[in-house]
Amino acid sequence: MNRRRRGGIALTLLCAMAILSGPGLTGTSFAAPLPEPGAKSLEQVRKEIEGLYRQAGTATDAYNQAETETKRQSDQIVSLAKQIAAGQERITVLKNRAGAAARAQYRSGGLPPGAQLAMSNDPGQFLDGADRLRQGEKATAGVLSELNRTQSDLQQYAKDATAHWQTLEANRVKQEAAKKQIEAKIKAAEELESKLEAEEKARLLQLEQEAQYQAQKAWLNTGALKDVKGAATNAGKQAVRFASAQIGKPYVWGAEGPDSFDCSGLTSKAWLAAGKNIPRTSQEQLRLLPKVALKDMRPGDLIIYFDDASHVGMYVGDGAMVHAPRPGRNVTMAGAGSMPIKAVVRPDA
Repeated sequence: MNRRRRGGIALTLLCAMAILSGPGLTGTSFAAPLPEPGAKSLEQVRKEIEGLYRQAGTATDAYNQAETETKRQSDQIVSLAKQIAAGQERITVLKNRAGAAARAQYRSGGLPPGAQLAMSNDPGQFLDGADRLRQGEKATAGVLSELNRTQSDLQQYAKDATAHWQTLEANRVKQEAAKKQIEAKIKAAEELESKLEAEEKARLLQLEQEAQYQAQKAWLNTGALKDVKGAATNAGKQAVRFASAQIGKPYVWGAEGPDSFDCSGLTSKAWLAAGKNIPRTSQEQLRLLPKVALKDMRPGDLIIYFDDASHVGMYVGDGAMVHAPRPGRNVTMAGAGSMPIKAVVRPDA
């Protein structure tokens, strides 16, 4: 608890320093040059870059979801292929059994078993044969019934496999479209940032910190954390330790570690390290994991951000969370209220 409290205090001091180093407070070491008439201000550029990365984040979630679905469909197709192979082997066995019965009848002169029994002069042999006849007819009927059922199953397996292939192809198309959108948005954001001078880039980072600080401050002023006193479970502590250990590693879209992460790649891997397999994407984490009230939030819970659930971070206590922010930034600790919160979900409910 003391360690988390120190982390929260350090975060607050860091944000406060970002504010105190703003224009007009500590000189002009990071002062941005005055924009030319009609040119965008650095704050406008920041918002535009942020918007582009937000759109890339939304597309990244769509990409990750399509990737997850593609893997699921591929696994289904492999399973169906095994069932089809097993069914074909079973049909071969059943056909061999049916063929053996036909050959036995041929060797008996082609007479049906019932006719052979009727021509018998030995009553004991007749009764014994009648019992075997009933057993044989039942076995033959069973073979034919199983043969028909297996053939029907094979037809259904083939139909299912076709449907899964179609879904697989649709997901592949979604992945490609999302990938192109991600790359286009990231490229546009990087081009905007590349036009900035070194001092402007430093000031841009400062503006990001200031915006996050102001959002966190406004969130805290609502009393949002007043009743938040939940203690982490053992699994939650493990997930927090894993996520915190990744601080400093770069954000890469679609990455799940170990050297880089996107936002939901970080949270899903952190909980996997704690022994819990959770959905891969922030949208699926929101949809499938139990929701909890903000006042009941505890370390290890996941905070879903924005109306489209395109970002996620892990609450670590004292009003802070760990997340992978965006391309060009590293896994870091930030204020839990530094972005608009949509919901809080609990992997170990």
